[in-house]
Amino acid sequence: MKQMHLAAHFPGVNSTTVWADPRSRSQIDFTSFEHLARTAERGKFDFFFLAEGLRLREHNGRIHDLDVVGRPESLTVLNALAAVTERLGLAATVNATFNEPYELARRLATLDHLSEGRAAWNVVTSSDAFTGENFRRGGYLDRADRYTRAAEFVSTARELWDSWTPDGTSRPFAHSGQHFEISGEFTVPRPPQGHPVVIQAGDSDEGREFAASTADVVFTRHGTLEAGRAFYADVKARLATYGRQPADLKIMPGVTVVLGGTDEEAQRNAAAIRRQQVSPQNAILALEQVWGRDLSSYDPDGPLPPVDPDPGSSLVQGRVRVADPLAVATRWRELSEAKGLSIRQTVIESTARQSFIGSPETVAAELEKFVADDAADGFILVPHLTPGGLDDFVDLVVPLLQERGSFRSEYAGSTLRSHLGLTEPVWKG
Repeated sequence: MKQMHLAAHFPGVNSTTVWADPRSRSQIDFTSFEHLARTAERGKFDFFFLAEGLRLREHNGRIHDLDVVGRPESLTVLNALAAVTERLGLAATVNATFNEPYELARRLATLDHLSEGRAAWNVVTSSDAFTGENFRRGGYLDRADRYTRAAEFVSTARELWDSWTPDGTSRPFAHSGQHFEISGEFTVPRPPQGHPVVIQAGDSDEGREFAASTADVVFTRHGTLEAGRAFYADVKARLATYGRQPADLKIMPGVTVVLGGTDEEAQRNAAAIRRQQVSPQNAILALEQVWGRDLSSYDPDGPLPPVDPDPGSSLVQGRVRVADPLAVATRWRELSEAKGLSIRQTVIESTARQSFIGSPETVAAELEKFVADDAADGFILVPHLTPGGLDDFVDLVVPLLQERGSFRSEYAGSTLRSHLGLTEPVWKG
């Protein structure tokens, strides 16, 4: 049976984490990170994954207080977690637009050494001038340049890691390119993994090509088996151009899981969670993200607004922009009219993330089907509770996967590359 990979995403700055639940705890207290990481390691997960936020989100010119408005720097947290875990991979999201190769390569190499080969970097980019205002360089990159900078950034970091020989000898480095011109000597010996694992999150054509040329793991979102299979086939087919094999890149969509004693109970639990996630205030926020207009006077339990979206709006800052707001608004109106849904009901039905809902047996079988049918190599679980949102999955679903032979019962190696079945990169010093 094809083996499944599993990872844990720490929930935090978003409107899908249910902070009102009495079991919810702090998003910055170290015990929260430790609990989720230890749970993931108990479940023999491949890695623990932290997101990044470089500026507080704003709504209508003010800090958006329906999201949690702060979180620690990812690599700092992961260095601390390296001391309380033994095998679990540790993945940090770090922006390739607002960082520099030498400094970030040092931090990632340090984490790989402290964790004895468990570091990973989720490479993200930004064309957002709003975020760029927080940095001395200011401004932003044109959208067309962000992936060229990211590709050169990763390549340069790998040159720095390879500037030390595998036997521990330092050599000078020199890089001259479109975005970076640096030379000197790298201060950290070659990482235990050779190179930390590179993760990429992006669904555009440029993002898919970047993943095929550079990444070890793709973090994606595709809500159906058919969409997952199409994405999987497209990205895997691009690998040959770069001399790579299908097994060299793992595709792991972000998913949610809701369990119940029966499938019917799980559906009721999922509906209750969605009502908590999409409060009346969050329903209006979601509407304003699409419409780009102040809709605070509208009743969340009333109909959608008759006005069209404003495509050029800057009402919401710090979130991914809706690519085609007019098309989204049309789909929402059609759904609302067909089913007689209010604003809140429309948002609940339209924005539901990919979820596996059911009894532990049902969820285990559905996860296996996605992997067996080449819709995914595994999954990054995004729980709705901090920090105990994975407890039931690890206690109830993971043992079933292990019994059925689709997921490991023990770690076979000590590094993240070994968990993912990735070979150590050839030294290119």
